[in-house]
Amino acid sequence: MSKINLGRVLLGGLVAGIISAILGYLVDGILLSSQWADGMKALGAGNFSSTQWAYFTALSLIGGIVGIWFYAAIRPRFGAGIKTAVIASIACWVLTSLLPNLSFMWFGGLFAHQLTVLTTLGNLVEIVAGVVAGAALYQEA
Repeated sequence: MSKINLGRVLLGGLVAGIISAILGYLVDGILLSSQWADGMKALGAGNFSSTQWAYFTALSLIGGIVGIWFYAAIRPRFGAGIKTAVIASIACWVLTSLLPNLSFMWFGGLFAHQLTVLTTLGNLVEIVAGVVAGAALYQEA
């Protein structure tokens, strides 16, 4: 088993994060914007600020790096390719989106169930697309 190529993890991770951030903005910032506005209003908060969007983007970049690190870590066992990238991205999605969204948004009752389902499924698409693209750039040292 060879060592993980950290340079390629960073490169692929940044690509994955950028793709995820763009898709995340399309899903949450445009398609679900009215539902998010309603949910934030119900909490007594305003719409997301540009600072908050910057934090979301930074988290997408970190999430992309984590997703490609997952890919690099499981690649020797599952082989290189899209199937392994999808497995890695689903693992990343479960930890970074599904469990927190179920915990706080659904069971915690912070937001409507429809918004929780739509944003969580949107996150799945964002993470899978990003990690598959970023994994294409990953190569062992």
